[in-house]
Amino acid sequence: MLSRFLKLIMSSPPPSSSSSRYAIAAAFFTKRFVSPCFFLPSALAALFFFLLLTCNALSIFCFQIPFPLKPILDRDRHLPQNAVVIEFGESLSSSSSSSSYYSSPSSSSSSSSLPSSIMYAVKEEAPLSRARKTLQLVHKHDTMVPPLKSSSRQRLRWFRMNRTKFTILQTSKLSRQFSARVQEFFEGAGGDGVVGNTTASSSSSSSDASPHPCELRVFMTWISSLDNFGDRGVFAIESLFKSNPDACLLIASKEMDSRRGYELLRPFWSRGYRVMAASPDLSFLFESTSAEVWFEKLRKGNVDPGEVPLGQNLSNLLRLALLYKYGGAYIDADVVVVKSFAGLRNTIGAQTRDEGTGRWSRLNNAVMIFDKNHPLVYKFIEEFALTFDGNKWGHNGPYLVSRVVSRVSGRPGFEFSVMPPIAFYPVDWSKVRCLFHGPRDKHQFKWVLAKLGRIKKDSFAVHLWNRHSSGLQVEDGSVVSHLMSSFCVLCNSTSFPKLPATEG
Repeated sequence: MLSRFLKLIMSSPPPSSSSSRYAIAAAFFTKRFVSPCFFLPSALAALFFFLLLTCNALSIFCFQIPFPLKPILDRDRHLPQNAVVIEFGESLSSSSSSSSYYSSPSSSSSSSSLPSSIMYAVKEEAPLSRARKTLQLVHKHDTMVPPLKSSSRQRLRWFRMNRTKFTILQTSKLSRQFSARVQEFFEGAGGDGVVGNTTASSSSSSSDASPHPCELRVFMTWISSLDNFGDRGVFAIESLFKSNPDACLLIASKEMDSRRGYELLRPFWSRGYRVMAASPDLSFLFESTSAEVWFEKLRKGNVDPGEVPLGQNLSNLLRLALLYKYGGAYIDADVVVVKSFAGLRNTIGAQTRDEGTGRWSRLNNAVMIFDKNHPLVYKFIEEFALTFDGNKWGHNGPYLVSRVVSRVSGRPGFEFSVMPPIAFYPVDWSKVRCLFHGPRDKHQFKWVLAKLGRIKKDSFAVHLWNRHSSGLQVEDGSVVSHLMSSFCVLCNSTSFPKLPATEG
C-alpha cells in the first residue's frame, strides 16, 4: 500500500505543477485511510466512546464496598472519623471498681463478668455558633488573648509583643526547683506548705506530723488568677481527700505557688492532708517528648496561639506531661470526687455516647488515670505537638484524646480502659443546671434522690462543667448541695460564689 502511494507521488506531473501532485496524494490518503472511519455504525461508535469515558471515571472515583457489609478496621489510618471497635461493659458498682469497663481489645484486664458490647469512635465537632459564643465570653474576661477574627499573621505579631506577659512560659527560681520539690513531696518529706525558701510560721506544725503514705498521686493544673479558683476549687480538693484520704495532691501552678496560695491550702495541711503547689518547669516536663520542640517554637513566638486562651491549651498539654513523667491521676479543679480511685488504672472516661447504639461519641480529659510512661499518654502528647490548633475549641483537649484512642485501640501495648459517661460525667454540660436546682415538687424531689443514688452507686467523680455553671447558685436540696454535705472535709465555708471561671 505504501509503495503504491509513493509510486503515485513520483509519477505525478513535473515540479511546475507541484500543487496538483500534493492534491492527488491527499485525495488518495483520504480515500484509503480516513473515509472508512465514517462508515462505522453510529451505535458502535457511541458504545466505544461510552466505554472510554467509563474507564476514565473509574480511574478517578474508586469505591470499594465489602460484602457482606461490616465495619472496616483500618488501624493504621490517622483520620479521626475512622470507626474503631472498642469493647465495653455498661454496669458499674463500687465493688467492681478495678474492672475495665470500656476496654481496649488488647487489654488483659478486661472483666469477663460485665456485659460487653461494641463502640465506635466517631468525629464530632462543636457547632460553630456555640464555639463562637464561648470565645466571645472568654475574651470578655481574659485580656491575654489576641483580638477575635484576627489573621494568623496578626495573632503571631500580637503574641510576640506580649510573650513576656505569659508567666507560664518564663523560667523562675521556683520553677527550676520543680523536679527536686516534686520528688521530695512524693517521697514523703514535702507537702508542708513551703514556698521557695520562705515558710509561714504555722507550717511547722503540719510538717512535724507524720505524713500519710502516698498511695495515690493526683495532679491538678491552674493557669489563671487565684480569684477564679474560689470555693469550687477548694471543694474539689475537699472531695478528693474525703474519698482518697491517703492521696498526695500536686497542683502545678505558678499562681498557687505563692504566699496567697499557701494560705488557701493551709487548712488541708493543718488536718494532715498532703497537698503542694509547685511552679511547673515546662522545659523539664516536655523533655524527650514531641512537645519539646513545639514548646521551644512557642517560646520563640513561632507558633500561632489561636483565639482560644493559650493557658487553657497549655493546661491540656501540662496534664499529659505530668501523667507521663510521674504517673497517677489527673482531675480538673471543677471535679467532685465521690469514690476512691485506688482500683482504677490506665483509665479515661467517655463524655457522651449514642443512646441508640450505646457507642461513645466523645471522650474527655477532665479525669485521667495512667501509669508512668504509658504509651497512650505519649501518643496524646505527640498528637498535641503535631496537630495543635489554637482556634478550635476542644481540639487540643477532648477531641484530641478521642482521635488518638480511635486510632490506637486494639494495638499491642496500648492497654487501657474507657469508662462509660456515668463514671466521671453523669450529667452533660448542657444539662448541668439541673444539679444546682433544688426540688420544687415531689416529682423533682424524687429525681434528686434518684440522681444522688445513681451517682453514689456508679460514679467515681462528677464534672461540674465550671464554664457553664459558674454563674449558678447552689440551691437547698439540690444534688450539688447534697454532695457538698457528704464530701467536704472543711465543711464551713464552701458556698460556690458566682465567679468568672476560666478553666474547666
